[in-house]
Amino acid sequence: MADVRVERTEDGFRAVNGRGAAVAIGDGDTEGAFTPVELLLAALGGCELVTVEPLTAKRGHRMARLAATVQADKVATSTLGTITVTYDVELPEGDDEAEDVLKAVAARVHEKYCTVGNALREPMKVDQVV
Repeated sequence: MADVRVERTEDGFRAVNGRGAAVAIGDGDTEGAFTPVELLLAALGGCELVTVEPLTAKRGHRMARLAATVQADKVATSTLGTITVTYDVELPEGDDEAEDVLKAVAARVHEKYCTVGNALREPMKVDQVV
């Protein structure tokens, strides 16, 4: 089970997990904080990268740089359009197979193995208890 606590603070909100990590949450004008939509995009990008990285490294192809930019436009009030994950990669020097391995692994992760991506694609029930 995954869970986080979101709470109001003196200067906005924050999300905290059971391991002590915290992230500031605010609106688009709050300095030093993520908006909820930015956190959603970060979750998707993070899910893909933390899944891709060990799988490519395990195959002997550790990327010199592995990053991603995740973008989405609001197409209506409270509605996002297509979310695009764009990889920013520096291949390991002298590794002629790294690009093909990265592309294959990243495609499988994107389509099947990223829990956040799967949650965004599949209808799911969200309950609220007040």
